Amino acid sequence: MSEEKLYVVKNDEGKYWDIGMPPWWDDKTGSAFKRIDLALRWAKKYDGHVVTLIEEPEKVVLSKEQAKIVENARDEEFPATYISDSANYDEDLLMKAYVNGYTVAKEKKYNVKVPHTSLYYWKKLDGGLSINDLFANDEYDAMKFTEAEIEHYGLQDCDKEEVIDDEL
Repeated sequence: MSEEKLYVVKNDEGKYWDIGMPPWWDDKTGSAFKRIDLALRWAKKYDGHVVTLIEEPEKVVLSKEQAKIVENARDEEFPATYISDSANYDEDLLMKAYVNGYTVAKEKKYNVKVPHTSLYYWKKLDGGLSINDLFANDEYDAMKFTEAEIEHYGLQDCDKEEVIDDEL
């Protein structure tokens, strides 16, 4: 986020001053100034006041679990206390997310290799696992495992390759 500020001139009716030919007041747009001294001169001349424009703060990137804590805090009487009590995570990060907004990090996915073979595991529709690559159907990401799924299926000791997702 840039430290550079912009200023506009606004009147008591909520309209912004625009340097046009001739100058006019507009309720949707106005002229921005990099120098406050210029904005102050125009404000004095046209009976307005200077307003500082600020950039939107950068959103914080959170895991799904962290995002859940921030969302739950919104329902609490004392949100900061709720976040503070969630000691497993960085309190400052969660507070910034609460105030400035956040995005949820995309969870990494892996192809998991069957030990001592050239085959990979894949998830069957019934929730089981298979290693028969002849029937693997990757239309539903059958071969892509999250860390939680790897743990669920007990595949932590297997070699895994991160899947690069080209979707942006």
